[in-house]
Amino acid sequence: MPVAGLLLWASLLTGAWPATPTQDHLLAMPRVRLSFKELKATGTAHFFNFLLNTTDYRILLKDEDHDRMYVGSKDYVLSLDLHDINREPLIIHWAASPQRIEECVLSGKDGNGECGNFVRLIQPWNRTHLYVCGTGAYNPMCTYVNRGRRAQATPWTQMQVVRGRGSRATDGALHPTPTAPRQDYIFYLEPERLESGKGKCPYDPKLDTASALINEELYAGVYIDFMGTDAAIFRTLGKQTAMRTDQYNSRWLNDPSFIHAELIPDSAERNDDKLYFFFRERSAEAPQNPAVYARIGRICLNDDGGHCCLVNKWSTFLKARLVCSVPGDDGIETHFDELQDVFVQQTQDVRNPVIYAVFTSSGSVFRGSAVCVYSMADIRMVFNGPFAHKEGPNYQWMPFSGKMPYPRPGTCPGGTFTPSMKSTKDYPDEVINFMRSHPLMYQAVYPLQQLPLVVRTGAPYRLTTVAVDQVDAADGRYEVLFLGTDRGTVQKVIVLPKDDQEMEELMLEEVEVFKDPAPVKTMTISSKRQQLYVASAVGVTHLSLHRCQAYGAACADCCLARDPYCAWDGQACSRYTASSKRRSRRQDVRHGNPIRQCRGFNSNANKNAVESVQYGVAGSAAFLECQPRSPQATVKWLFQRDPSDRRREPPRTISSTSSHGCSCMSWAEMPSMLPSSHRQL
Repeated sequence: MPVAGLLLWASLLTGAWPATPTQDHLLAMPRVRLSFKELKATGTAHFFNFLLNTTDYRILLKDEDHDRMYVGSKDYVLSLDLHDINREPLIIHWAASPQRIEECVLSGKDGNGECGNFVRLIQPWNRTHLYVCGTGAYNPMCTYVNRGRRAQATPWTQMQVVRGRGSRATDGALHPTPTAPRQDYIFYLEPERLESGKGKCPYDPKLDTASALINEELYAGVYIDFMGTDAAIFRTLGKQTAMRTDQYNSRWLNDPSFIHAELIPDSAERNDDKLYFFFRERSAEAPQNPAVYARIGRICLNDDGGHCCLVNKWSTFLKARLVCSVPGDDGIETHFDELQDVFVQQTQDVRNPVIYAVFTSSGSVFRGSAVCVYSMADIRMVFNGPFAHKEGPNYQWMPFSGKMPYPRPGTCPGGTFTPSMKSTKDYPDEVINFMRSHPLMYQAVYPLQQLPLVVRTGAPYRLTTVAVDQVDAADGRYEVLFLGTDRGTVQKVIVLPKDDQEMEELMLEEVEVFKDPAPVKTMTISSKRQQLYVASAVGVTHLSLHRCQAYGAACADCCLARDPYCAWDGQACSRYTASSKRRSRRQDVRHGNPIRQCRGFNSNANKNAVESVQYGVAGSAAFLECQPRSPQATVKWLFQRDPSDRRREPPRTISSTSSHGCSCMSWAEMPSMLPSSHRQL
């Protein structure tokens, strides 16, 4: 039957929209969106699928030297292969005793959600041991894990430890895989070294903790009591004096939630080294209207406390507010104060990493998320600035204008500015007394450009985690952000300068990383292996940083994606690598111009077009549906007459019913069965 007319549809890919504070979340559409099933089909993701009776997975340590990643969950410590998390996992079952679980339940706690041993701390002790801590059914406990390799290992790689006694894994849900290599890993607890976890791990698994193990000394921001009312930054283990923040002093810590701890050196002098803590807390600045503020605090590693005052307590602890806000048209700023996650991007200068932080808004009326970026230069400037001072309860906070004691409060002993003072116990009493009453800096730390890098408002989700990778592309180096959400997806985003004052956000993809959606809890990245590792309450997934083939099979698709990982190699969209054969690599991240980049390849654009024939009855309507591959695409419907019938244009009716469909009225003079064709470009 001859075809009297041909109805074509074309998807016109639009560019990304500027990331202005007022943009709606609908504008931040991904170039590609993949469901969990579609993600698995690409072969670029693996989900940890050993059937353990556990929950609340958290990635607590990545060890690229040993090619392992260590995960804590309820009653389990996992050692996973960074190349494939399902290949020969090492598993330790570390549960609280039945008696302890019974006591926990009798105290009124939930037997499933609270009365387990939730592993919350895994730190490298040395090259052969880890230091691990768990909540212990509201009785925190810590011990050491022996990890490493052994020659002539047996084929079984999983180890189980039940109440401190080592045995081979016999759980029917575990299916160890025989291994071919002559060398294998060992992984087991040392129960004889079990010790109290107080001051290292919280009692309550719902309370977050942040820790760092430096020179065999553990620094932890943690709640140390059963009721969850005494929060402190502790130093335990090691040879130095055990230290903590001033107890029940709301000027120091006020109901904090600890997020991250990071050692950042100040200078070449090691005595100047400081440990930075990122947390959020109820603000003391406005007690009549208590709000949650994001904070950055710091302590000197060689702090020994005071001699008479602040004995065994930090005498160098300072904190400042982290601001992440957008100004409105009326000049009033909208603040994102709930700090959720921090990622420290290392640079060539170890003293000046870049700080990425995820924030959400407080309250339930306005829902929003933002990512702000901070420089260490701005952070140090605030800590070197004025201290916040208040004369009395009814006075306003002001910058301290009195005589500053020497050495300046917060200065590390034996460092660049105090070479003659070897310990904080040598500091004058006025310095220690000033520190106790003035831990807060008057000025706040603002992000680069005074604006967030990414903003989400009105979205049906919130951002929870962030990881950043630096990528070299044909037209420069780019920072690629991976953002976890509370609906179990990961967004891949880059932000480009649009003009002198605006930035352009491009969401390259959004993927579902779990079969059963759950908020992303922790996330870590391996630039070396080009992998992202994501954990939630339901499991762990690792996925490649790039899926170039998902953008399409044409040069224009690859170029329009503007993904710095991907380029057109002449035949397919593939991983970009620097090459002297520049003609065979087509990529334009900055502008995404396929007309300029894809000359000579555009003739192949229609090879993969899908043509279908749809029959309709004369005088009735036919619905032609077309679903574009990219959510960023818009659909335009065009009618093309039969070239042999150009003189006669039959009456027709074409009415668009949606962005992805078109209703077409067939021609009255056509036969009763009229074919209509459309091609998907």
